[in-house]
Amino acid sequence: MKYNIRGEKVEITSAIRSYIEDKIGKLDKYFDDTESVNANVVIKVRGNEQKIEITIPAMHYTLRSEEAHSDLYAAIDLTVDKLERQIRKNKTKINSKIKRNVIQSFETNLEDNFEDDHFEVLKRKQVDMKPMDEEEALLQMEMLGHTFFVFKNVDTDSVCVLYLRKDGNYGIIETN
Repeated sequence: MKYNIRGEKVEITSAIRSYIEDKIGKLDKYFDDTESVNANVVIKVRGNEQKIEITIPAMHYTLRSEEAHSDLYAAIDLTVDKLERQIRKNKTKINSKIKRNVIQSFETNLEDNFEDDHFEVLKRKQVDMKPMDEEEALLQMEMLGHTFFVFKNVDTDSVCVLYLRKDGNYGIIETN
């Protein structure tokens, strides 16, 4: 597994880097080809709280977890444990989807874009729209821990937004 570790308002020492690599390295057993897997790690410090975000875009799905704690090492442990629970929880669903070759890979490119207008675009995300069905989109949204997910519906060939409603159910917005 390849590691991209960066810190915001914190210096990434060799001890922190090796601890993160050791902890995330325990997830290697869940991937077939670990050389093609990249783990993106961002460590942020806000006051007395350290926040760690780990994103692993695998071939057929994206794993993402973030945790905050007063101790950086505890935050790392919590985040990696959360990722491992996600993998184990969704292993059966993921394997059945991969066997049916329905899930397509998608990559995200993150870029910060600031404009001089009355507002600022703080974050811009580009996503390759790969066709998937509603069930796969729901699985992907849950694995990312988001409350909405944009996807191209394989049945209707339209761009859709899957979102979590306030009542705990899900809704879909379809474009024409």
